[in-house]
Amino acid sequence: MTVTLRNSTSAVRWRRLCATMVVLASMSLAGTSYAASPGLAEDPMGYAPDGSCAGCHEQQDSAWQDSDHGWAMREATPENVLGDFDNAEFEDGDVKARFHREDDRFLATIEGPDDPEADWEIRYTFGYSPLQQYLVELPDGKLQALTIAWDSRPEDQGGQRWFSLYPGETFTPDDPLHWRGRYQNWNAMCADCHSTNVQKGYDLDTDSFSTTWHEQTVGCQSCHGPAQSHVDWATKWQEDHPAAAAESSETAETVRTPETSELSAEDMGLPVDPANWEGKELVEQCARCHSRRQMLGVGTEPGTPLTDAALPSLLTDGLYHADGQIQGEVYVYGSFAQSRMYQAGVTCTNCHDPHTTRVKIEGNGLCTQCHNLAPPEQYPGIKPADYDSPEHHHHEPGTEGAQCVSCHMPETTYMVVDPRRDHSFRVPRPDLHEATNSPDACTSCHQNQSPAQAANTIQQWFGDLSRASQQGRPGHDLPHYGVTLQAARNGDPEALDGLVELVNNEDTPDIVRATAVDALASFGPPAVPTLESALHDASSQVRAAAAPPFAQAPDSARIQQLMPLVDDSDLAVRDEAVKALAGVSMMLVPDDQRDKLLEARRDYERRLREGADLPGNRLNLAVLLERTAREDEAIEQYRAALKMDPYFLPARANMVTLLSREGQAEEARDALREGLALEEMPEPDRGHLAYLLALSLAEDKQFEEAIEWLDKAAQWRPAHARTHYNLALLLDRLGRKDEAEAALDEGLRYAPEDPDLLYAEVYLNATQGRVNEALEALSRLRQVRPDDPQLQRLERQLRGQGAAQ
Repeated sequence: MTVTLRNSTSAVRWRRLCATMVVLASMSLAGTSYAASPGLAEDPMGYAPDGSCAGCHEQQDSAWQDSDHGWAMREATPENVLGDFDNAEFEDGDVKARFHREDDRFLATIEGPDDPEADWEIRYTFGYSPLQQYLVELPDGKLQALTIAWDSRPEDQGGQRWFSLYPGETFTPDDPLHWRGRYQNWNAMCADCHSTNVQKGYDLDTDSFSTTWHEQTVGCQSCHGPAQSHVDWATKWQEDHPAAAAESSETAETVRTPETSELSAEDMGLPVDPANWEGKELVEQCARCHSRRQMLGVGTEPGTPLTDAALPSLLTDGLYHADGQIQGEVYVYGSFAQSRMYQAGVTCTNCHDPHTTRVKIEGNGLCTQCHNLAPPEQYPGIKPADYDSPEHHHHEPGTEGAQCVSCHMPETTYMVVDPRRDHSFRVPRPDLHEATNSPDACTSCHQNQSPAQAANTIQQWFGDLSRASQQGRPGHDLPHYGVTLQAARNGDPEALDGLVELVNNEDTPDIVRATAVDALASFGPPAVPTLESALHDASSQVRAAAAPPFAQAPDSARIQQLMPLVDDSDLAVRDEAVKALAGVSMMLVPDDQRDKLLEARRDYERRLREGADLPGNRLNLAVLLERTAREDEAIEQYRAALKMDPYFLPARANMVTLLSREGQAEEARDALREGLALEEMPEPDRGHLAYLLALSLAEDKQFEEAIEWLDKAAQWRPAHARTHYNLALLLDRLGRKDEAEAALDEGLRYAPEDPDLLYAEVYLNATQGRVNEALEALSRLRQVRPDDPQLQRLERQLRGQGAAQ
C-alpha cells in the first residue's frame, strides 16, 4: 500500500484517515539492520533472475510487459519516463518545480515553504496510467515519492501536464505529508506491492532501511512464487527433449509432451499452480496487494490464505460508506468481497487477463458473457434475461447510461485523475440514502435529481421487482446491512439487534459480518454472547474481529475465551488473540499453555519491531509494551510515532493517558498542548485533545481553565456527548447553574438519547427542586435503559422529594 495513492486532496481529510493506521499499517519481513540503497537481494532465496521466464513463456511475457504490473516500478530511463523533463515548470501556491535533464539523468528542482530550492535526481518511475509518479533516493536507504506527478492521459482528456496530488495545499518538510515525509515513503508504504518479494530491512533504532527485492517490479514470481527450481527443471527438460525445445522456440509457445502433461506443478519445480486456485482462493492471491489491509510481517508467499499474511480492513467510516460503497482508497478486495459474484465463486480472472491486467472485453460484452438469456450453469443465481437492452437499463443504447458499469460499478476518483470503479456490483439504492447517508449511482450522474426522485423512478421502472419493493418479503427479511451499520455508526442503541442478526446470518458476506462484530464491541454486556460465538466462526475475518473486545475482560475470562485462538490456523487470528491476551497474569494461564502463549507473543513483538516504520505500527508496539507492564518503553514508542507524525491522534491520546496513570500529569498536559498548537490538526481531533486536557486540569482542581478547554472542545467536536456532560457538571459544581443548563441543553440537542446526558438532566433538575422536570427526564432515560435497576430507586427518591415539597 502506498499512501501517495489516495483520493483526498485535503490534507485534513487525509490526516484523519491516517489516524486509523493502527489497523492499516503494514509490516514486512526484516532483512539487514544497516542502511543501504534499495536493490536486488544478494540471497536468491529460490527466486530466479529477473527475465528468466521470457525464454519459454514469450507470449505471457509480451502480454505482461505493458501491463500495470510491468510498469509498477522501473528505472528512470528515457524509455520509461513519460513526463516532460524539457525544462518544464510547475507552480502551485508556494511550491515551485522545474523538471529537466542532464544527459540520461532526470532531475527535479523543487522549492517550497521552509524548503530552499534544491535539485533531486529521479531514480525510479512508479506506474504509468493515468499518471506516473517519481521516486527520489534520500539517506538512510529511503525512497520518497514526489507529490507532483505527471498526468499521462492524452491531451484532449486533460492530460500531458504536471499536477499536484494535493492541489492548492503546501507542506513544510516536517509535515508527514511533505514529499520527504513519512507518508510518502516508498519503503514503508509502497514497496511490498510494487516489487517482488520485498524485504524492507527496517532498523527500529536508527529508523533506516536496507530494502531489497527479487524482481524490481511486479514480475512473474510475485504470483507464481520463486521459480529457480522450475528454471532448473526446464533447462534439464530442454536438454533431454531438444526437438520439442526447438519447436517451442519457433512457435513462441510452451510445447507440452505426453510426459509433461502428466506432471504436476510440483514435479516441474513450481511452488504453486494458479490453475488449481478456484473462487475465493484465487481472489485472495490478488488481495494480498489489491486490498486495504494490515500486513503481518511474514511476506506474501503465493498460495497462502489471505489472513495468514494480512488482516483485511473492515467496512469502517472513512474507508467505506455505511452501505459498503468505496469511500477511501481501498483497492478493490473489500468491495468485491461484498458482492454476490464473489459469493458465487466469480474470480478476478473471469474479467481481467492476469498478464495484461486489462479487462478481457471492453463494454457491456464483458458482463453479458454471463448475464444473458442463457447464463452459465455454474452460476444458477443469474436470472436469464436480455440485460443489454433498454428494457433493463432504461437508457439510450450506446450512451454512457446504458453501460452496465455506470449503474453497477460507479466511479470514485483518487489521486486527482484516477477514477476507479466500485467492485461490489451493487444495484443502485437511492431509497436507502436517508438511512445510510451513502451516495447512489443515479444521482451521482443525474445531479439535478434527489435520491427520493431517483428511487421513485426506479420504482416506476421495475415495480414489484425493485429492491425497495422486495424488502420484507420472504428471502429479503433483513434490511440492507448499510442501514444497520449506519445506525451503529450513529451510536443508536437499537442497532444492537440488527448487528446480532447480521453476525448470525450466514448469507451475509463475511466482511460485513466481521464489521458487525467490530461494531458490537461498543454495546457492552448484551453483545457478549454474540461475540463469544463469533470467536468460533468459520470465517477467519469474523474470528479476528471478535478477539479485540475481550482485551478488557477479566483475566480468567480472557484466558478461557482466547487461548484456543492462539492455535488458530490463520496468523491474523492468532495475532489478534495474542494482542488481547497481553497483560494477563501468567499464573492464571494453564501450565501446559504458558510457554506457547509466551512464544506467540515474542514472535508477534519481533514482527512489530521489524515493521515499526509507520506511526500505526509504532502504536501497535507501544500498546503491547504498555499492556505487558513495560511503561517506559511504551512511552518511548509513542513518542517515536509522534515524531513520524505529530498529528497521529491515537499515539498522542494513548501516551497522555499512560503518562497520567504514571503520575506524570504535567508531561501529559505538555503533550496535549503540543498537539493543540499544531495548525493543521483537524477540529474533531483538536476537540478530543482539548477534552483530555480539560479532564487533566479538573483533576488538578484547575476548574476555570478546565471549563475554558471544555468549551473549546464542545465547539470543535459538538457531537461528543461526554464533553457537554462534563462541562455541565463542572459549571454546576462552581454554582454557574444557568450556564450548566445551557451546556446540557446543547448536548441533548446533538444526542437526545444519550444516557449520561439524561442522567445529568435528572440530577440538575432534582438539585434545583424541579421534580416534575426531573421525572420527565427520567421517563426518557427509562426508554433508553429499560433494564437499568437503578432507575426504579431513583424514581422513588424523586417522588419522595416531591412529596416533601
